[in-house]
Amino acid sequence: MYTIIPLLLAHIQELNKQILFLFNFIVKNIPLKPKEKDNSLFSPKYNKLKVDKFPIIHVPEKKDYKQLLDQYLKENGKPLKPIKSRGKNPVPEDVHCPCCNAPHEYIYDNTGGRGQFWCKICDYHFNRQNRIDNFTQLHCPHCGGALFLEKSRKLFNIHKCRNKNCSYYLNALSSLSKNDLQEYKLKPQRFKLHYIYREFKINFFKIDLYSLPQNASSLQFRKFSPHVMGLCLTYLVNCGLSTRKTRDVMREVHGVKISHTQIASYATTAAYCVKPFVDFFDYKPSNFLAADETYTKVKGSRRYVWFIMDAIKKSILGYRSSDSRDTVPCILAMRMAFDKFKVFPGKALKFVADAYNSYKLAELEFKKHGMDFDVTQVVGLTNDDPTSTEYRWLKQIIERLNRTFKFSYKVTNGYGSDDGASTHLCLFVAYYNFLRPHSYTHFKPLNEVPELEKVELMPAKWQVLIQLSQRLILQQQKS
Repeated sequence: MYTIIPLLLAHIQELNKQILFLFNFIVKNIPLKPKEKDNSLFSPKYNKLKVDKFPIIHVPEKKDYKQLLDQYLKENGKPLKPIKSRGKNPVPEDVHCPCCNAPHEYIYDNTGGRGQFWCKICDYHFNRQNRIDNFTQLHCPHCGGALFLEKSRKLFNIHKCRNKNCSYYLNALSSLSKNDLQEYKLKPQRFKLHYIYREFKINFFKIDLYSLPQNASSLQFRKFSPHVMGLCLTYLVNCGLSTRKTRDVMREVHGVKISHTQIASYATTAAYCVKPFVDFFDYKPSNFLAADETYTKVKGSRRYVWFIMDAIKKSILGYRSSDSRDTVPCILAMRMAFDKFKVFPGKALKFVADAYNSYKLAELEFKKHGMDFDVTQVVGLTNDDPTSTEYRWLKQIIERLNRTFKFSYKVTNGYGSDDGASTHLCLFVAYYNFLRPHSYTHFKPLNEVPELEKVELMPAKWQVLIQLSQRLILQQQKS
């Protein structure tokens, strides 16, 4: 037995020498490349989810075709003759040049009825669909070529760069694998290889953000006192009870016989009164904002709620309820949050959201109006890239807010109308920002209001909050 142990030790040492030799050989002759991350979000097949950067916008100089005709007459000694159309597609009479306003007599049909025209006077090429009403030229930021109107949707137009020599197209084409390349030749509509820009038709900066809920009743209490209204709001919002559960508690605990419809009417009126105070309060936000969307149900159909919150001070700055998960409510919620800044921070703003492309599209819209900032997108649930590792804590804060909102929403089993969803959302934001104790502030409200600190009981706090908002409404009406 004792003779076997030295032999085994010698054999182990020999194997160790061979392993070290092979390891040195691999290191010197076979370079180890890191395994590429298998992330389908960056695959060329999923480029439709990617938002390209802002195009180059060129506004041509306006000219007068009458002055150009006079100039041509002086230089050539003869007038410029109108066009004699010989084709099957004459230029319609309502078409005029957007550059010099020349009538249709001086305009060529440049593509045989396919929509492109050429002005004979100022030598300007334009498209009837997107050049007559919108006198701007969109160019690809990669090759400088003109963008063409590819599709027209209800809310936006899709412009596409068709240049086959564009660097964006060539890079996307070279990144395709052999299997993807064969699939692209058979079904090119499945891939997005060309540069695309979405031009929205809506002016998001003229939409009213602070509209109030409808069907609000007056605050003239005949049968019940304001204290009863404060009790109903406390059970409904603070305790997260439904209107029927609140009705039962009021009857069994306080001996107040009130219907659930009256409680819903109180909630709508309170939201009507409290919303101006919540929206126009000076939150003094920091430069760290987090955004996310969650869902609710209205009559069994899915609705969406958008939140923009201050990740440092934890206050909700922007909120929106919508029936669709598109870019419009996203921009409106971001507008509401940005209105809280007295001076917009610009590039100093750290705006963190998930990988949903509506946030990137919203970023382009704000840049068009001079609000230049960057949206940082945290991808997935694990930290697979440096950006997600650095900003994951911001995403976790907004996810915690979603869970808090879901706790107050699930007991209602959905809402009966869109106004009911908006009412509950407004009351939740008011409670979260001004009445709810938070561990972050040592179990005090997030925003200190001296009038609310003087009151101890929650029903009275709701009454004071409504009174403060009414005072703000009167000041706004006088000014």
